[in-house]
Amino acid sequence: MKITMAHGSGGKATSELIAGIFEKHFHNPVLARMEDSAVVPGAERIAVTTDSFVVTPLFFPGGDIGRLCVCGTVNDLLMSGAKPQYLTCGFILEEGAETEDLEKITASMAETAKEAGVSIVAGDTKVVEGYGGIYINTAGVGFVPAGVDIRSSYCKKGDVVLVSGNLGDHHAAILSERMKITNTIKSDCAPLGEMVNALLEAGVQIRSMRDVTRGGLGTVLNEFASASNCRIELIEEKLPVSAQVRGFCDILGLDPLYMGNEGKMTVVVAPEDAEKALACMKNSRYGENAAIIGSVVSEGYGEVLLRTPIGGTRIVTVLYGEGLPRIC
Repeated sequence: MKITMAHGSGGKATSELIAGIFEKHFHNPVLARMEDSAVVPGAERIAVTTDSFVVTPLFFPGGDIGRLCVCGTVNDLLMSGAKPQYLTCGFILEEGAETEDLEKITASMAETAKEAGVSIVAGDTKVVEGYGGIYINTAGVGFVPAGVDIRSSYCKKGDVVLVSGNLGDHHAAILSERMKITNTIKSDCAPLGEMVNALLEAGVQIRSMRDVTRGGLGTVLNEFASASNCRIELIEEKLPVSAQVRGFCDILGLDPLYMGNEGKMTVVVAPEDAEKALACMKNSRYGENAAIIGSVVSEGYGEVLLRTPIGGTRIVTVLYGEGLPRIC
């Protein structure tokens, strides 16, 4: 069945869509009340985020827009040290969208939310004219434990920079699908709760933490360097990139430092905790390729440098222009 304007009318067709797809997959006691707002237990300190997902194609190797929207929102909460608890989701459906696709996406969201330990407690659906597209807006709420304070401006000289795994997988998977390039590259789309919790429970002194999405690692670390007014130096040969993605980059002239990911994070930690942090990441799900990739070498500069294998250095700037439209 295809989505029609009647599914956005608020009448019988809307009710049938909610009951037949959304309520079936997202069912929980809070959502089941079907009120205009969800009433949930709270905490003194909360983290709140929102995001919109317009990825094309909707289904790609390693994931789909449903898994992507949960991972993206949950990971944003985790990067402040919060424990994600609740999500809301708003669907913008174009006329002609297939309800079979919508149900697959909804089921994927429910499965990923279960993996991430969050509840989808509220939602909305709108239908617009179009050509069968599906877009999702999410909001997320998490609780920040007492004593946790993680900010981009906390990097200090001597701190160590880590990344949780191979760079560029999501970017390469999406681009391969669009260009009909045959390979086995899969998106890294994943919730990072187990990894972040391991770092916090081990008492690692986390200065700054961010998931590496649009703009890539180069852009994220420039944001750290600017906020902390420090110079970060990376070691090129330490950057983890799979052989397939590296070959893909060589063919198309891409740089893994600026490629988007959806299941990777970078973290800056106190130097005495670097090895502990690395062990926590490697022993967590999705962290087997984690690596120490550099350090904060000085203060007062606000820049990122890359040391090459032949001993040279180059400046790593933020991404200029659009790396890949509709990647998330």
